[in-house]
Amino acid sequence: MTALSITGGIIIDPIGGNAEPGDIACTGLNITPDAGKEAQQIDANGLHVAPGIIDLGAFDVDIPACIAGGITRVALMPDQSPVIDEPAMVQHAAAAGKPDLWVHPIGAATLRLGGEELGEFGLMKRAGAVAISTGRRQITNSSTMQRVLSYAAALDLIVIAHAEDTGLSGDAVATHGETATRLGLPSASAISEAIAISRDLLLAEEAGAHIHFRTVTTARGFDLIRAAKARGVRVTCGITPGHLLLCDVDIGAYRTFAKLSPPLRSAEDRDACLTALADGTIDVICSGHDPQGPEAKRLPYADAESGMSGAETLLALSLNLVRDGHIDMPRLFALLSANPAQLLGLEGGNLTEGAPADLVVFDADAPWRVDTDSMAASAGNTPFDALPVQGKVIHTIKGGRPLDRPPS
Repeated sequence: MTALSITGGIIIDPIGGNAEPGDIACTGLNITPDAGKEAQQIDANGLHVAPGIIDLGAFDVDIPACIAGGITRVALMPDQSPVIDEPAMVQHAAAAGKPDLWVHPIGAATLRLGGEELGEFGLMKRAGAVAISTGRRQITNSSTMQRVLSYAAALDLIVIAHAEDTGLSGDAVATHGETATRLGLPSASAISEAIAISRDLLLAEEAGAHIHFRTVTTARGFDLIRAAKARGVRVTCGITPGHLLLCDVDIGAYRTFAKLSPPLRSAEDRDACLTALADGTIDVICSGHDPQGPEAKRLPYADAESGMSGAETLLALSLNLVRDGHIDMPRLFALLSANPAQLLGLEGGNLTEGAPADLVVFDADAPWRVDTDSMAASAGNTPFDALPVQGKVIHTIKGGRPLDRPPS
């Protein structure tokens, strides 16, 4: 049985809301009061120790990128090839990362994500699916979405929805505004997001379902979610560092690495995201990890695929939010770890005795520069290329076992 003792670090407890000096001991797979004298030692003096990050809604099982980013569990979106829409696919996906990374599959709400025929939610749940999702697109048929939410509520499954009205967004690749006009890009109004949220909130409220909007990016969208939370609707939402830190002007001269889904919004909406983060409207920060190879990105902007490599930079970019005073360190790890665990019913996200020994040890002040050419991810498409950042993962620990040190 392995044993590990981590001493001298700042222990971040997202449940208690504390960040204080202390030690952590692990025996076997769990956190214990004492690891014994023969335990492997990690000196964490000058470092922070926190629960391993649980990435809610990644599109790829990218083990090197996750280890480099301090991620110990991934909730995998159903948009795979083939789509995760049956029990066998759920079981196959769940085995993809072990033992270094635990993958928790999210089942497709409709067969092949076609938006019409419902999947076998009950069978997928028994096979290990932790949620049901509409995938990268909205279910346009309101009747179908109503049945999805009712079926999921009966099985106590959370529904993860994409918040863009398909009719308005269509083939748009940017948010309507000065930048899209100047670049001549097909664009859609940002209100597309609020329209989608409004419909799905009403349907979820009627069904008594828990709906989670994976990425919300506009002031109007957050206003709707605040109001729904206030009246007791079971709604939560997430966001990526890309949408918190960038806006549509960062598209620059057709930078396809900045083509995301939903698209980057105006500076005013980006500021609304930071407000929603500070006031507690946002529940989860996720990587949105969706690496795309050069063949998918080195195309005219309108033809390039959406998505960015986000797992490796998730923590470093999120630490900017602490440094700039929007949130404190325990709140950051509530957003990165404790809240995703609670929403999906997973172990982890806390440091209590008996909890899984899934941990990240990091230097919050270590400077480095994001470099697409040297990333651990399967593809280095990030809009943050060449950005100087602070905060580096020193150890990612899964089940009490330090994984290979991330590349420096």
